[in-house]
Amino acid sequence: MTQTLDVRTVAPRERHPLIFHTFEQLTPAEAFVLVNDHDPKPLYYQFQAEQAGAFSWEYLENGPEVWRVKIGKV
Repeated sequence: MTQTLDVRTVAPRERHPLIFHTFEQLTPAEAFVLVNDHDPKPLYYQFQAEQAGAFSWEYLENGPEVWRVKIGKV
């Protein structure tokens, strides 16, 4: 079962650290679904900078009110 991390009620400054912590806890081939209130494109760029080649990113829902992204560890 894939874990869901809903950050819509988390303070903005705490979101990225929480998301990266959740990612670090994954074993290879595991994933979680991020639920957010805006397109997490800046987060994608941060993953590209810090985890290039080590993650997967798949949009499951593209707004306009809710975005769901499956983030996995390669």
